[in-house]
Amino acid sequence: MTVKEKVFRLIDRGDNQQNYSGKLFEIIIIVLIIASIVEIILESFDTINNAYSSYFEIFEIFTVVIFSVEYLLRLWTADLKFKNESRVGSRIKFITSGTGIIDLLAILPFYLPLIFKFDLRFIRVLRVIRLTRILKLNRSTKAFKIIGSIFIEKRSELAITIFVTIILMLISSTIMYNLEHEVQKEAFPDIISTFWWAISTLTTVGYGDVYPITGWGKIISGIIALLGIGLVALPTGIISSGFFEKVESEKSKEKSYKYCPHCGVKI
Repeated sequence: MTVKEKVFRLIDRGDNQQNYSGKLFEIIIIVLIIASIVEIILESFDTINNAYSSYFEIFEIFTVVIFSVEYLLRLWTADLKFKNESRVGSRIKFITSGTGIIDLLAILPFYLPLIFKFDLRFIRVLRVIRLTRILKLNRSTKAFKIIGSIFIEKRSELAITIFVTIILMLISSTIMYNLEHEVQKEAFPDIISTFWWAISTLTTVGYGDVYPITGWGKIISGIIALLGIGLVALPTGIISSGFFEKVESEKSKEKSYKYCPHCGVKI
């Protein structure tokens, strides 16, 4: 076995239950991801950040180094993962894949300010991008994989519901603008601004910061709120049904597998 193959087995355990070194590597990455998310949360507390900012910086450098090495190793061994592609093609496929993009976003906020000069506001946005590290758990956690596959399988149905929601929001905003603009010019200054009212009404959140005061406005608002109850439930129903279908499918697959009685590896 070559060095590259050993590295690939370490960073990509797959279905090999006996690959203990790969399991250990996976656990280390998961712990680092969770710890880095906790660090991001703790940094939001001024008292904690002021007292331990230097430690946070050291830990951030440490995690970025580990994630960077992991990314480079996955890039190096991409031809073993995508065996049907050429060396260049396999690396391009990894870079443009969902997991490859997530891995890159996990380390990019650290390097960009070192290469380019950004103002403080943009640097803050870059720091927020670090939260994408939690999506790296998708590679190691079965639940993330199932949810991700559900979104892919049900993308057509979800796209239809999103499209219908946007159309309804546009119609609602236009109607409400024409009904309320003359009496509430600050609350309903234009159709685009009225979108905020449409979102809070269709989702039945109803913050109460913007609301109709005319008779027709209240009637239309009530109708839209009732429509929103059913409309918002559609994506939830699609995802939940897909989740149960996927879980049952995974259970039936697991029952069909045969395992070696000695080592526990799938046959």
